[in-house]
Amino acid sequence: MLWIIAAGLLEPVWVITLKRFDEDRRIAWLAATVFFAVLSPVLMGVGMETIPMGVSYAMWTGIGAVCTMAVGYFLYREAVGAVKMVLVGLILAGVVGLELSRGMVL
Repeated sequence: MLWIIAAGLLEPVWVITLKRFDEDRRIAWLAATVFFAVLSPVLMGVGMETIPMGVSYAMWTGIGAVCTMAVGYFLYREAVGAVKMVLVGLILAGVVGLELSRGMVL
């Protein structure tokens, strides 16, 4: 599970480097974007050795989406209202629920 969390946390990293590249077109930002955009799914792939594919992907995208939204709020002052916060809470609840239900057959 730690591999999936690490992979999800790398999602906003490559988004930030992509934004920086878009702002000043320095090749170092592009290289960083490519590096982290490749590393994130590679780590997810390692995590899929112990966690089923569907759960891994849902956790990866959920963590990535929530963290990217948080980065947008804290670093770029993007607006986050009550509705967005509730929806982010639902994403987090879904990710936690998927992990807790792993191995259960419903």
